[in-house]
Amino acid sequence: MAVEVANNMKKLGQDDPRRIVHSLRVGVAITLVSLFYYVRPLFDRFGENGIWAVLTVVLVFEFSVGATLGKGLNRMLATLSASALALGVDQVATLFDGMGQPIVLGILVFIIVATVTFMRFFPALKARYDYGLMIFILTFCLVSVSSYQDDEVLEMAYERLYTIIIGSFIAIIVCICLWPVWIGETLQNKIANNLEKLGNFLEGFGREYFRLSEEGHSTDEKSFLHGYKSVLTSKDKEETMANLARWKLWHYRLGFRHPWNRYLKVGTSTRQGAYKLEDLNGYLKYFEIQVNTHRVPKRNSRAMHTDLSESGKALKELASAIKKMRRSTTVNFHIANSKIAAENLKSMLNTSLWENANLREIIPTAAVGLVLIDIVRCTEKIVEAFQELASHARFERMDGVSPSNDV
Repeated sequence: MAVEVANNMKKLGQDDPRRIVHSLRVGVAITLVSLFYYVRPLFDRFGENGIWAVLTVVLVFEFSVGATLGKGLNRMLATLSASALALGVDQVATLFDGMGQPIVLGILVFIIVATVTFMRFFPALKARYDYGLMIFILTFCLVSVSSYQDDEVLEMAYERLYTIIIGSFIAIIVCICLWPVWIGETLQNKIANNLEKLGNFLEGFGREYFRLSEEGHSTDEKSFLHGYKSVLTSKDKEETMANLARWKLWHYRLGFRHPWNRYLKVGTSTRQGAYKLEDLNGYLKYFEIQVNTHRVPKRNSRAMHTDLSESGKALKELASAIKKMRRSTTVNFHIANSKIAAENLKSMLNTSLWENANLREIIPTAAVGLVLIDIVRCTEKIVEAFQELASHARFERMDGVSPSNDV
């Protein structure tokens, strides 16, 4: 059992060494805030409230800088606003004597907590401020409810606030200064890798499709044909990364206020293309079953091969451009070639080329041709989304290339 656990821990560390680094960073941060208890002068100053700094680090410290910044700022702002509001509610409740005070306090607590809880259902607030709203409710209830029996509520709220601020700043500083993980770079690489997966599929599909048609067999290794499947379910992860990345107003490599929402637009267009690839993959499985009867006319074969090859090269070029943050110098060339191939394929599908062909060959081959034509359109949309990203993010232009020739 112990050996199995050790092997699993070793595998987790080898899969992503940043996990080990993150664990060490959390340990450093917790050790620092523990000084509130270990060092006598600090304990005399903060007392038992030092535990709030420890709890804050545990709750706020996340894997990436963006996530830690988001949680830290949410916690500080929520604690400050909730404490101030709770003190105001306490002052209003003290205007009523006897049984009136707890009744008024209970009514105000009910209204505020119910309102903030309902606000958590708003998509825009939930995406970025859900943690802060939850902490607001918690802090407001702790301060307002305890104020009924504790006359030193103002001092309690003040001490809790500054220990939470100290804990948040310690978590943020350690997260930024010790081997930081930038969630924006992770998003950038994810979008680029998704484009590369689509490009690999198109090139791999072309080889498999025409090998089946001409030689009657396929290769055993087709793992590259399934890489696109992860793109289909990437929406939630991309949106989460973009929301976390927005908390970083400045990045050492990307500058101020990088347009993370433009990456989401590229990702959306990429997923639309991935759904088209799902159709192609289904036809490839069909052709493997019908391997002895399926043949592609030579003229169609040439147009299809050019379409697949040029679209795949365009997508892989875009992936490289995003990683290097440079405008591409060859994407327009590949897109132009794929559009010409798509027009040729469209004209062939409208001719009498199929007169002597078997019906079982006509329908699936024509269906593949129509999907390929749609893929060219999807690729153009991806290029347009990339152009917007490159413009807003001020991607570097290649030397000696005019603006009209690059993307």
